[in-house]
Amino acid sequence: MGRESMSEVSSPIFARHPERTSITMDGDAHENEKEGGRSESSSATLLEMDLDDGPRKQDYLDVEKQAGDGSRPRDKFKNTRTRLTVWMTLNTIATVAIVFTNKAIFDDPSFRQSQVAFATFHLFITALTLYILSLPRISLFVPTPMRLRPMLPLATTMCLNVIFQNLSLTYSSITFYQIARILFTPMVALINYLFYQKSIPRNAAYTLLPMCLGVFIISYYEPKSTHHPEAEQTSMLSVFLALTSVFIGSIYTVWIASYQRKYEMNGFQLLFNQAPIGGVMLMVLIPWTDKLPSIQTAPVDKWVMILFSGGLAALINLSQFFIIAGAGAVSSTVVGHVKTCAIVALGWIISRRPVTDRSAFGVILAITSIIV
Repeated sequence: MGRESMSEVSSPIFARHPERTSITMDGDAHENEKEGGRSESSSATLLEMDLDDGPRKQDYLDVEKQAGDGSRPRDKFKNTRTRLTVWMTLNTIATVAIVFTNKAIFDDPSFRQSQVAFATFHLFITALTLYILSLPRISLFVPTPMRLRPMLPLATTMCLNVIFQNLSLTYSSITFYQIARILFTPMVALINYLFYQKSIPRNAAYTLLPMCLGVFIISYYEPKSTHHPEAEQTSMLSVFLALTSVFIGSIYTVWIASYQRKYEMNGFQLLFNQAPIGGVMLMVLIPWTDKLPSIQTAPVDKWVMILFSGGLAALINLSQFFIIAGAGAVSSTVVGHVKTCAIVALGWIISRRPVTDRSAFGVILAITSIIV
């Protein structure tokens, strides 16, 4: 269940950029708006979605206040910085892990046809995590209930976003899946320009050109590669699913920002309303869309991976609270770039592809463009 919770596949809904993917949601959604369309990839994990500093900043946890009331400000700052570093590290590890975990789950044919059920599981994990964090004893944010009707369009788009992220991860190599999510940045910028008359600086627009070119190169050569084992997983269907996922995710990203402004809610409050609605919507579809594996015949390790994926999604959500409260825009952006580079590099290494692979130039060009 993003900039990343949400996908990211299942995407951790609270990842700071699109690169953080998987059913988390991926996500990056909110930061993209705040930074004029710049976004990175949760992993595809549904819970990897970006949550920007909504208008009610007092609802967020004040990490520095939690650092202790010591009389020495320097020690207090050091403790706060150490805690923030720990949460950033955990968030990065969990985001990268959930992408590879979800990929391993979907590589099993018995689970490949259970996309809606898997998305439903992550949405309910997200809803449960947010409910626990909103309890009075914890109170990391104050829930704001909303009526069902206005939430239906956003919840529907969220469900489509999560499912197509998972489909893209299922039928693509991890490297291609993650690189394609870089297109969130130019797509969100384009939607904002066409429908909201929001433009970005010319120099920033120029950086989008090599980004798009890099994704085009890898999209062209990846399906043609035949000398590495993972090449069979990337086809024209993979390209279609990846681009569709980016398009739907970009619309969802823009809508998130619009809802936040209209209803004066922060990302956590909005997701608190979305997740259970989306979970129920998808649960109703499972009998008609999925072929669920048998508990007796399905490999035990896959069931363990599913539980592990849910735990990672919850960790991503929790750590994102502390990151949003304690990290600035620059720090969050750097963490997002680290996630993208880590997922792409590990995906390339695991596939045992040579550096001379023709897709390599596209990968380097795309990665360089988001860093620069």
